[in-house]
Amino acid sequence: MAPTVPVDTSAIAAHRPIVISGPSGSGKSTMLKRLFDEYPDRFGFSVSHTTRSPRAGEENGREYHFVTQDEFQELVDKKGFVEHAQFGGNCYGTSIKAVEDIAAQGRVCILDIEMEGVKQVANHPTFPRPRFLFLSPPSKGVLEQRLRGRGTDKEEAIIKRLKQAEAEMDFANSPEAPHEKIIVNDDLERAYKEVKEFIVGADA
Repeated sequence: MAPTVPVDTSAIAAHRPIVISGPSGSGKSTMLKRLFDEYPDRFGFSVSHTTRSPRAGEENGREYHFVTQDEFQELVDKKGFVEHAQFGGNCYGTSIKAVEDIAAQGRVCILDIEMEGVKQVANHPTFPRPRFLFLSPPSKGVLEQRLRGRGTDKEEAIIKRLKQAEAEMDFANSPEAPHEKIIVNDDLERAYKEVKEFIVGADA
């Protein structure tokens, strides 16, 4: 049996990570870009591992750590991931070391992950418990308008995203969800103010 990857919980606990989740189209990328621009030295994104091939312009260690299926499975066996999942035939995961690396820089690690990943992080036996935030669209109808407005997805993909969004929104509002706060993004400025207050503090 592969040895377990050691966890430096003190560094991670001292800079408590924040998990932000929400459906595709809820505005997570916009919120986080504004937050990182406003506080350039305070936060960091963990670089995920993936078994998919790099796309044009992507660099190993910047967008993702690109690994083989065997390398990914070895890290799973060593319990080196705080969360991992499979999408479209490829594996993706957030390694504990990636979060440690951000904490070692004196920054708070932000994890932008899907519903299944949220469940894994919340129930992880050794990883220090992060703070959980859910960003929600005002309604399924508004989300559908946003997704269609992008003009980038085919009908099949839009239907799949909407179904996933419904599951995520139902989970976020359920008693077993770990989210400390749900922010409805119906007004960008107000929603960003709420996101900032939750992540940085009321005096931000």
